[in-house]
Amino acid sequence: MSDAKEIDDSAAPLIEHLAELRNRLIRSVLAFFVGMIIAFTFGSAILDFLLVPIETSMRALGNDNPVMQYTAPQEYFFTLIRISMVGGFMLAFPVIGFQLWRFVAPGLYKNERGAFLPFLIASPVLFLMGAAFAHYVVVPLAMTFFLGFADLPSLMAAVTGGEGGVGVPRTSGIDIVFNGKVNESLDITLKMIIAFGLCFQLPVLLTLMGKAGLASSRGLKKMRKYAVVGILLVAALVTPPDVTTQLILFVVVYGLYEISIYLVAYVERQKDVQARKDGTIGEGESLFDIDDDDDDDVEEDPMMKEFFEDDEETKDDLK
Repeated sequence: MSDAKEIDDSAAPLIEHLAELRNRLIRSVLAFFVGMIIAFTFGSAILDFLLVPIETSMRALGNDNPVMQYTAPQEYFFTLIRISMVGGFMLAFPVIGFQLWRFVAPGLYKNERGAFLPFLIASPVLFLMGAAFAHYVVVPLAMTFFLGFADLPSLMAAVTGGEGGVGVPRTSGIDIVFNGKVNESLDITLKMIIAFGLCFQLPVLLTLMGKAGLASSRGLKKMRKYAVVGILLVAALVTPPDVTTQLILFVVVYGLYEISIYLVAYVERQKDVQARKDGTIGEGESLFDIDDDDDDDVEEDPMMKEFFEDDEETKDDLK
């Protein structure tokens, strides 16, 4: 009878947590749908804003009347749906983050709450910074790179001051012009915005790992060469085949990686200060004292020591 009662008592808190999780999820989903409706209401204006980089590039290449097209009746509608989904999530993120915080906070200590809350605030700020950087810097460069090939005759005519641009009658040759589709052009913009927004989360991720003890500043320093390769790989995958945009993404993300090293080092210093107050370590000591020379950390094997001594004796006999 007592065993059954213990099971019932342990099941009650679990049911309460699941009920609370359900309520938090419902509120988050409702906030997302409300944000989605708001974004859909202004979908056309948001689409015009997202297409500003390609419009600017087309005008710079000599097209005074930029036109985008869609080739299926439902294409424009579903384009607005995509925009409203992304915009709805961004509008609802404060509510979603707050619901996440309210669900997690009761299980954290007071100092843990104070440590977690700044990251919850910094994450959307860094995402917006990355998205803005992509929209105002990277996407215009990528559009100019691609459209420069399609509209090269007009560009050369504008530079040289001669004739021969698109629409000028000529006896031979075929004009190659850009007839952009709305959804395909939007794909590039959204891909860049999301990619840079996520890459700007690197300091938050690594600092949280440092707080959890899953990463250290010295470990991150030793992983620099691997980080360079990984960042180059990510830059090649998420950016167009354009060296300029790939280089920009690499420089920005690697700079964030170096900033993350200093942030993790700051977290380690804070842990050392707390450990000294608790008496875990003494003055001048650190929880993260690791010898930079990996060979010094390895205990010398007696058998290997004997082997090297015999080898030295052999060399002396030969002499």
